Amino acid sequence: MASNTIDPTGMIVRDARSRYRTAQREESGAHGAFEAETKRGGGAPRSEVEVARSAAPADIAELLGIATSDEVVVRARKMYVGDRLVQLADSYIPGFVAAAAPAVAQLDTGVGGIISRMSEAGLTQTTVIEDVDQRPATAEQAAALGVEPGDQLMTITHSATTEEGRIVEITRHTLGPGWKLRFEVPLA
Repeated sequence: MASNTIDPTGMIVRDARSRYRTAQREESGAHGAFEAETKRGGGAPRSEVEVARSAAPADIAELLGIATSDEVVVRARKMYVGDRLVQLADSYIPGFVAAAAPAVAQLDTGVGGIISRMSEAGLTQTTVIEDVDQRPATAEQAAALGVEPGDQLMTITHSATTEEGRIVEITRHTLGPGWKLRFEVPLA
């Protein structure tokens, strides 16, 4: 079973091959993929969560296919392994999803996290696209992650779509130093 690992140097290997499958996200009562993977790897996961309703940044609104004035639920998370902050993850959830699955706007979204709450509301994610790039650290990101403003940080922009093609979530993961990403592509 694919899973995140942390080697003796602290390098985190994020294994994207199966992290969003229900059984892995909900394993041992975990509240999402990060918690399940970190526990499975022997680490102590912790998240600080802030939830608000606001407009999405222009690039996120464009990905969601909404106007920049449309309100979304924003879940801003600081994610730790032990006392080490390893990533910032901001999820943007469109209004129609929050209306169908109101638990996505709660601090504690329960076993399996927001993906499970969406699925229970009939908004099952069937396709995920993750774009990986580098972006300069903002002053706030730099202070949180222990880097200099402007340093290039690896980011993952996660776009989740239902079978009907409705985008139900965009999450921007900003990774601190010490990550390696692993993907698998079927060739046949």
